[in-house]
Amino acid sequence: MTTRHLFRTLLALPLALLALAPAATHAAPSVSGAWTMTGSMHVARSYQTATLLLNGEVLEAGGDNTNGWLASAELYHPSTGTWTITGSMHQARGQNTATLLRDGRVLVVGGCDSNGGDCTSLTASAELYNPKTGTWTVTGSMHEPRWGHTATLLPSGRVLVAGGSAADCGPDGCASIQASAELYDPRTGDWTLTGSMHQARAFHTAALLPSGQVLVAGGTVATAAGATHPLAGAELYNPQTGTWALTGSMHRAGSGQAATLLPNGLVLVNAGPSANGHHRNAELYHPHSGSWATTGSLLHDSGYVTGQTVALLHSGKVLVVGGSLTNHASAELYDPQTGAWTLTGSLHDAFLYAQPMTLLASGQVLVAGGSQGNDQSTTVTSAELYNP
Repeated sequence: MTTRHLFRTLLALPLALLALAPAATHAAPSVSGAWTMTGSMHVARSYQTATLLLNGEVLEAGGDNTNGWLASAELYHPSTGTWTITGSMHQARGQNTATLLRDGRVLVVGGCDSNGGDCTSLTASAELYNPKTGTWTVTGSMHEPRWGHTATLLPSGRVLVAGGSAADCGPDGCASIQASAELYDPRTGDWTLTGSMHQARAFHTAALLPSGQVLVAGGTVATAAGATHPLAGAELYNPQTGTWALTGSMHRAGSGQAATLLPNGLVLVNAGPSANGHHRNAELYHPHSGSWATTGSLLHDSGYVTGQTVALLHSGKVLVVGGSLTNHASAELYDPQTGAWTLTGSLHDAFLYAQPMTLLASGQVLVAGGSQGNDQSTTVTSAELYNP
């Protein structure tokens, strides 16, 4: 079994288990918003990163296609709906993170770097993209390789990288899931170790809170035998002390979910795969009390949903695309005022997952690339825009 197939297995349980997902309690919803096709990328890719630059363009870098992990990158121009090739990274990679720094550069960190598209080897390397020159420069490497980690820009301008797996995941699961965390300083290009989490975790979610603390929640942990199971626990990182503190646990364990800081200061965590199958649950974290409350359930069963496939719109609503095992073209909106979900128009192309999306300055949302088919055998170049 290849690593990529194992990763899919960890995040996708049989369709028969969908009956275990809680039924939606909403009445038949109205459809809100529509999708239109825009220019296609030059290179088919999935598992790439998408970053909105300060000039309004979108950088899509790396990822995977049928030829393996990619070093190439391209820019989307919202004013023309077209793409142009930009400088390639020094290291082909996917399943990495990308963080927009305060000075406008983009930091990419870690990920898979092996040939053939499977995550049989990892990298600790990091690179910086300069939009002014369209080029990449190598910067300091992390203390250990990672994938399935999170990267969060702190108020200080440093970047917190937490958790992830430090080695390939084999047939029996991921045995090298980490609790460690590191800080990147853009001024020096160096990494320093900071306090470790109480719980090792990978494929978790992270959100910067208004207090400056970082919330991490859920994810996957390895058992003594090497098998994996989802987590419900959550922790808070304090940049002032470099330490972690436990906070309230979610009502349902899950990995591969996404966290969105809402305008009201609460954090919405979308459903992700759990031990009992894919589900529709969503929860809200209350920073002042450190507790979680359930909110409206998604209208479609949820598969692998990441921070790259969730967007906070200018209206304060949250858009989620893909991840559904029964409707790969589905998209829906969460309204924090009502706690309810409504359907949007369906995407023109159906994706299982791995298509990143980006909120543009215009209020539209760009979705580009991704893979199609239950075996993800087809990677595409197409892109679409959501118009609220």
